[in-house]
Amino acid sequence: MRSSWQFGDVYGLEPELLSLVPRPVCALLLLFPVTEKYEAFKQEEEEKLKAQGQEISPDAYFMKQTIGNACGTIGLIHAVANNQAHLEFEPDSSLKKFIEQTSKMTPEEKAVFLEKDETIRVTHESSAQEGQTEAPSLDEKVNLHFVAFVNIGGQLYELDGRKPFPIIHKKTSEDTFLEDAVDVCKIFMARDPQEVHFTIIALSKNSD
Repeated sequence: MRSSWQFGDVYGLEPELLSLVPRPVCALLLLFPVTEKYEAFKQEEEEKLKAQGQEISPDAYFMKQTIGNACGTIGLIHAVANNQAHLEFEPDSSLKKFIEQTSKMTPEEKAVFLEKDETIRVTHESSAQEGQTEAPSLDEKVNLHFVAFVNIGGQLYELDGRKPFPIIHKKTSEDTFLEDAVDVCKIFMARDPQEVHFTIIALSKNSD
């Protein structure tokens, strides 16, 4: 991708710290611990939403996660694929090609396609090794997980490849998206108040 939009850390959830985040923000990634409390909530949420239904936008790009420890890559794909109107790609972008090839597929078909996509896998592995912490292997047990939050048609969506479908949380707008998504992140944190392993990353317009 071109650097007109960039990912950056959100240092805190207080208004003065959120004011440091460049605007506009088009996606938020939340890294959080998968605990017994969260798993119980996830099951309840799934049953409730299956019973009451949701009107998912046909424009929502959603894929399942079938590769171990790839939630960060899938979170990035969700963030980018649902913001193509904002973002600019390099001409030979393997990510853009992947999104175009999979856009009409089911969430399950996208997951299978990703398993076989060498360019994304190689990019994922090389990026992971460039980080400041040692990357886990694909089958190593890790209890931290990434989800993406995006604005699709004025609704705040949570996209998590471990869930069977997207979750619509509430109405949002380009101006209020960061605060609206942070409100949902606060609920994740309140569910496990003893946990400290939460990280939030924003995809923002580059102010340079």
